[in-house]
Amino acid sequence: MSAPAVALPARQNAADGANLTIRPPVWSIDHSDAPQSTPLPAKCARHELGREGVCCKELKDEDERTLINPDVVRDVVIGLSDGLTVPFALTAGLSSLGNSRVVVLGGIAELIAGAISMGIGGFLASQAERDHYRFQARHTAARVLRSCAGEMEREVYAVLGPVGVDESLSRRVANCLREVEIGSDAEYNPNAPADIESSSKLKFQPTVGLTPFLLKFGEGIEEVSVSRMYTSAFTIGMGYLLGGLIPLLPYFFFQQAHVALLWSCIITGIILLIFGVVKARVTGAAGSGIGGYVWGAVSTLMVGGAAAGAAYGIVAALESA
Repeated sequence: MSAPAVALPARQNAADGANLTIRPPVWSIDHSDAPQSTPLPAKCARHELGREGVCCKELKDEDERTLINPDVVRDVVIGLSDGLTVPFALTAGLSSLGNSRVVVLGGIAELIAGAISMGIGGFLASQAERDHYRFQARHTAARVLRSCAGEMEREVYAVLGPVGVDESLSRRVANCLREVEIGSDAEYNPNAPADIESSSKLKFQPTVGLTPFLLKFGEGIEEVSVSRMYTSAFTIGMGYLLGGLIPLLPYFFFQQAHVALLWSCIITGIILLIFGVVKARVTGAAGSGIGGYVWGAVSTLMVGGAAAGAAYGIVAALESA
């Protein structure tokens, strides 16, 4: 049987004799007989049968790793993958000319231009994503204002229904979100600054209400901050630059292009295998078995080798024609 709420001692005011509670009420672990409902932070099933005194937050899974931000991982993968494959394919193709100096000059020119281009491309892609979100936010906010409650209930149920929420609860959620957005003085502002810490408005304002709910869970889009755009550009550009230097290094030390190509293939192949393993690790694609690591390494090596082989064959065919 669950213990009732415990009343705290009160002290008496010497002036008027009134009792003053010195602290807020204390709730039991998972039940309260007091008029107030037990707040969520106070609920715990630690003392239920079968738990053996262990909180569910302390129960560990087989893999408790904290993965890196998927957006950062995506940018790193894009930059390094292109940096390891495209310059390697170019240098492999130019090595058929037999002169390492030509390969170095062409590789450096492509490497610098490619890094700048990839960085600008990452920035513009993030900027386009942000502009798309703000466009959808303006139109969604206007649609929420002009639509009736029934239409909004149907849209919310279209999102919550497929995941198991019943229709009555979905209606309550829709009405609550609509009241928060339309009934409050602080209306949703889709043009609010991305850095909400510097905004004079409420910190949570751009993320509550029916409009952000429909955007995030209905449309599957979120606001892209300005810092995210610059971070994406820098990550992709530097990833391309660092990845592209690896296949180009042997051409600085060997005059004969075919010898440098051999070492470039060996070094780049090893790096591609390592990169595939690391990518499988940080993205969680490897799972808990070694097969995921092997597939990540082999697939990355196959992609890079196919690109290099195609470039080398095309250049060699054009030279002999």
